[in-house]
Amino acid sequence: MLWPHTSVDDHAHETEQLLAAPHQYAMAIAISSKGEALGFAEAAIRHDYVNGCDTSPVLFLEGIYVVPSMRRQGIARALCTSIEQWGSSHACAEFASDTSIDNVDAQALHRALGFDETERVVFFRKLPRDRRRTA
Repeated sequence: MLWPHTSVDDHAHETEQLLAAPHQYAMAIAISSKGEALGFAEAAIRHDYVNGCDTSPVLFLEGIYVVPSMRRQGIARALCTSIEQWGSSHACAEFASDTSIDNVDAQALHRALGFDETERVVFFRKLPRDRRRTA
């Protein structure tokens, strides 16, 4: 599963949201001549700040997956091209994405797809005093 921390119900809800707002979200699916799903890409138009970008709105690649046996055959590139064309038709001048700092495979994929690394970020959080664990 691409997002293993998300339940099946949450996936279904997110898909409903995606389909209900075609002006905000896009999905491209690669299908074989036999009707089998080979991969997909999901994207959103973001109007808030997107790290490394200078314009708004920004097309943001939320997720991409290609069946392992079908990788390195141009499917991810075709999916991103389709998503990018959709974003251009919705006034997006930049196409952005992110991945975990330790996911070197995803970083290599992004570079192969023409993305340039713009920055690295470390996130922090602090719980309110009443929610902190006592040692």
